[in-house]
Amino acid sequence: MSLSTPTRDDFAALLEASLNQTEMAEGSVVKGTVVGFEKDLVVIDVGLKVEGRVPMKEFGARGEEEDVKIGDEVEVYLERVENALGEAVLSREKARREESWVRLEAAFEKNEKVTGKIFNQVKGGFTVDLDGAVAFLPRSQVDIRPVRDVTPLMNTPQPFQILKMDKRRGNIVVSRRVVLEETRAEQRHEIVQSLEEGQIIEGVVKNITDYGAFVDLGGIDGLLHVTDMAWRRVNHPTEILSIGQSVKVQVIRVNQETHRISLGMKQLQADPWEGIEAKYPIDARFTGRVTNITDYGAFVELEPGIEGLIHVSEMSWTKKNVHPGKIVATSQEVTVMILEVDAQKRRISLGLKQVMDNPWEAFLDANPPGTAVEGEVKNKTEFGLFIGLENDIDGMVHLSDLDWNRPGEEVMDDYNKGDVVKAVVLEVDPEKERISLGIKQLGSDPFTEAAEGSEVRRGAIVTCEVKEVKEAGLEVQIVGTELSTFVRRSELARDRNDQQPSRFSVGQQFDARVTQFDRKARRVQVSIKALEIAEEKEAVEQYGSTDSGASLGDILGAALRARNTDQ
Repeated sequence: MSLSTPTRDDFAALLEASLNQTEMAEGSVVKGTVVGFEKDLVVIDVGLKVEGRVPMKEFGARGEEEDVKIGDEVEVYLERVENALGEAVLSREKARREESWVRLEAAFEKNEKVTGKIFNQVKGGFTVDLDGAVAFLPRSQVDIRPVRDVTPLMNTPQPFQILKMDKRRGNIVVSRRVVLEETRAEQRHEIVQSLEEGQIIEGVVKNITDYGAFVDLGGIDGLLHVTDMAWRRVNHPTEILSIGQSVKVQVIRVNQETHRISLGMKQLQADPWEGIEAKYPIDARFTGRVTNITDYGAFVELEPGIEGLIHVSEMSWTKKNVHPGKIVATSQEVTVMILEVDAQKRRISLGLKQVMDNPWEAFLDANPPGTAVEGEVKNKTEFGLFIGLENDIDGMVHLSDLDWNRPGEEVMDDYNKGDVVKAVVLEVDPEKERISLGIKQLGSDPFTEAAEGSEVRRGAIVTCEVKEVKEAGLEVQIVGTELSTFVRRSELARDRNDQQPSRFSVGQQFDARVTQFDRKARRVQVSIKALEIAEEKEAVEQYGSTDSGASLGDILGAALRARNTDQ
């Protein structure tokens, strides 16, 4: 058998085939065979004229070593067929990266989780080895809650969710938090489904806030509100609980949709409000401790779990519009009276002033009406004076009780704030907390004095002297007394033509009939008209009759002559 000599055409065909193989192989993943080892290098034959060498470290996963033997078939990335040293440039790491990208892209499209290891910390997060491909794990995506130390998570295989991929830039962003949230959601759903209201379970205090504590029930948290920790007032959860503490709680409410769970501790204890009305009867006195002070009152603990409110209006008989903190202090022991109990609303109204003497009742006992007292003018108002009395209480002198004769508005100018004055107790109303005083009552009533000893009475005929002529009538004084009154225009005469004040002059005297005399109201009224009518009636009765035929003028003439004869 003879061998033919290759022709020019055969050589050209072989050269073209070799070039095509080279062009197709470079930049791709090819299979090769391990043919030897040189120090820390692995010699690999990929079927070319030359061999390639790959560092041993590229055959192990990050942080691990791979057992490579002669004859093993491995995949490598062919960067160049031949370099300056006449060797093929190969990379096992790039080959694995190419394989990983293909798998990762498929997982990304299907929204599947991938397995990787956190192997290094970089700015803003960490790097993750996804079996050859390096991904970035932002710090915010490490866990559901911020993690201070990630050392326990390093170099540990764990699932990740790919958030973003960009092969052209070689960027992959992954999240561990998404995986944990999905797992947690599944656990929460299972736990919530197994919980029932009223169920008693154990948990661990995970977090404490101002309004309560979050208790881990084994994968899901429940809120233990501060008002459900104890029957007594709890100002802050740390008074009862601490983080990490194991607690037994009762499930109060479960929301299957939002997975919110409300827990309670006091529900496991006896309710101190049962039978509360019998235990704290109305008007009974008890001693308690002030636990909290607000703008509207103070809360007093009567026993653990039972508090009552002293409203600011029930704190002091005399201190009005003051902050409760100026009357009582937190932790102070006080004696209170039960005013009202509402077991349904869990409210007890307490009184502090009720255990003290009512200063208005004490004042009434010591100063019955008619008693003279002395005090300082505390305030002047449009309706009177307020006088300071004993035990920080005030009495009021009304304008009408300042002077017998002068108008109250005029008399008010005689008094100034701070003046010490005397007055008479007129009336005391402890229920309304009012004391009425009078200054004019210190002296006798001139009206009463003027009326006493005189014959002034209703129906009597008196002589009046004109003191002032006005368009509406006459200011007059009853002769022989100190009594003054005003005669209205309509009362000056029976005949309208004679009802003219101008026909009278100051100092002139005339007779009139008393039409009103009221000692209590201190009022007297007189009328010329009433006198004339009475005289006419009397004349008719004495000097005329219905059948005599005499005229009214005849009758009045006869009466006048008789009157002159009597005089």
